[in-house]
Amino acid sequence: MNHTFDINSIPSQKGRTAIVTGANIGLGYETTLALAQKDVKVIMACRNIEKAEKAKAQILAQVPQAELEVMQVDLSKLQSVRDFAASFLKKYNKLDLLINNAGIMMPPYSRTEDGFESQMGANYFGHFLLTGLLLDTINSTPNSRVVTLSSNAHKSGMINFEDLQSAQKYSAMGAYSQSKLACLLFAYELQRKLEKAGSKTISVAAHPGVSNTNLGQYLPRWVWILARLLVFFTHSPKKAAEPTLYAALGTDVNGGDYFGPGGFNEMKGRATKVKSTDLSHDQELAGKLWKVSEELTQISYL
Repeated sequence: MNHTFDINSIPSQKGRTAIVTGANIGLGYETTLALAQKDVKVIMACRNIEKAEKAKAQILAQVPQAELEVMQVDLSKLQSVRDFAASFLKKYNKLDLLINNAGIMMPPYSRTEDGFESQMGANYFGHFLLTGLLLDTINSTPNSRVVTLSSNAHKSGMINFEDLQSAQKYSAMGAYSQSKLACLLFAYELQRKLEKAGSKTISVAAHPGVSNTNLGQYLPRWVWILARLLVFFTHSPKKAAEPTLYAALGTDVNGGDYFGPGGFNEMKGRATKVKSTDLSHDQELAGKLWKVSEELTQISYL
């Protein structure tokens, strides 16, 4: 029997602190709103401060007692990630929840200032570095969790070590799928490493199913027209955020769990525990990716 999740049954989380990357829009916004309603203090880690302040005001209008702080980070720039982590650690000595949510989907080809293909950079490498920089603080916080966002797209993903940054050949969908498989490999490998280190922190993953969020900004218009026709295959960003919230706040969550919608093809439906591909559980692949990630982001942890 698969458990489903009801946010209303979760008690107040007062005294807990979360970081949500990409908190000002789409899934990140809905995640932040729901956490604020449960009295979690949320650091809204966003690239665009102006948009983040607007989102903060919208949440405060609904949850006047919300504790929200906007902090700037651009996940596609490693230096920005380092600066963000340093600013956070100056002010805070605990972190209950790190929600690696921010992402971009299927943009035209570009490279970040660190030389990463933009989706691998923003979706994966930035979060790999961020997690590492904050891990000591997360580790020392009881009942802490790292939640990493993946996607149904991971199912078609491959890690192409010969051309990790798609320099030779770029497929927007291929690179997106690779980045989301990388996120899942990371979430599982992080859990294995935490266990080995005797840490009580857990690493879990979630995916939103299919939702009409800003992530689709680069998709061709016909895809959206089709999606609207197939409205029974998509659900609202609020519903799409439920797997993330289950991963973050659920009481029956174990390290290495993966959450998504329970409906047809995991496109929509009540949040529940779901399975991922055999490839995502490949420990040799995960170990290799971890090593390469440490080299490319110049951080070594666990």
